[in-house]
Amino acid sequence: MREAESRYARICRDPEFASLARGKAALIVPATAFFIFYYFALPVAAGWFPELMQREVWGRVNVAYLFALSQFFMTWGLAFLYVWAAAGWDRREHRLLRKFGADSKE
Repeated sequence: MREAESRYARICRDPEFASLARGKAALIVPATAFFIFYYFALPVAAGWFPELMQREVWGRVNVAYLFALSQFFMTWGLAFLYVWAAAGWDRREHRLLRKFGADSKE
C-alpha cells in the first residue's frame, strides 16, 4: 500500500499530470458555465421578454418552443465534445501511468 501512495505522489508532481489536469479544467469549467447560462436563459427570457418568446415562427411554434428544443441539441453537442476530449485524456492518463510503471486498475 505504501508503494502505491508513493507512486501516486510522484505522479501528482509530474508536469504531464499537471498539464492533464489543466486540460480537463480548460474544457469542463467553461462548458459547465455555458450549460448553466444556456439552461437558465429560457426561463429568464420567458419572464423578461415574453413578447419575443411568444412570437410565432412557424404555425403555432414560437421562439420559446424552438429555444427549448435547442437545449437538447446543445446538451448533446456538449456531451459529444466531452466524450471526444475524454478519450484523449484517457490516452494521456495511460501513457502517464505506464511511465511510472502503474496500472490503470490500481
